[in-house]
Parts: sequence; structure tokens; C-alpha cells
Amino acid sequence: MVKNLLDIQLLRMVQAQPLWGYKIKKKVETNFQVKLRHGALYPMLNFLEQKGFLTSQKQTKDGRARKVYTITTIGKEYLQSYYAVLKEQIEGVDLK
Repeated sequence: MVKNLLDIQLLRMVQAQPLWGYKIKKKVETNFQVKLRHGALYPMLNFLEQKGFLTSQKQTKDGRARKVYTITTIGKEYLQSYYAVLKEQIEGVDLK
């Protein structure tokens, strides 16, 4: 399920705080017990950035360059739309 919702999970994490790729990878692996490959992570981050949901900025820390991702207003709106649809789906389910 996490793999199918990778875009949403990445946006949720970056909404909480700006993150770089390796940190995101470790958080996904820790929080969801899913092995996240670089071949899945970075194309998705690039896709989200191309769609305008994320922005990135290169930063250097301890001599290492990182690309730090931050959620945009459009990314926040996308998440809110997702939550609204999910809520509608859950409330529409008849559990009888």
C-alpha cells in the first residue's frame, strides 16, 4: 500500500519538515518497514518537483552536498484534496 501511495507519503513527510533523499529513504524504511530503492525514490521526487508539488534547494553540510526538498502551496493543496477524497470514501462506506 505504501508503494502505491508513495507520492502521498513523500509529500506528507516533506510537509512535516524539509528533507533530503537519504533522510526520506530512511524514514520510509523505519516508519513503514518497506525497502525503498533509489530507483523508485528519486524519480518520484523529480516527478513531484516537475508537477510543482515540491521545490528543492542544494545545501552543503559537513562538506556534503544535499538536495533538500520543501513542499509548495500546490503540494499542500494536492494533499488536502487527497484527504478530502479519502474522507468522502471512508464516510461513504456502509459497515453494516
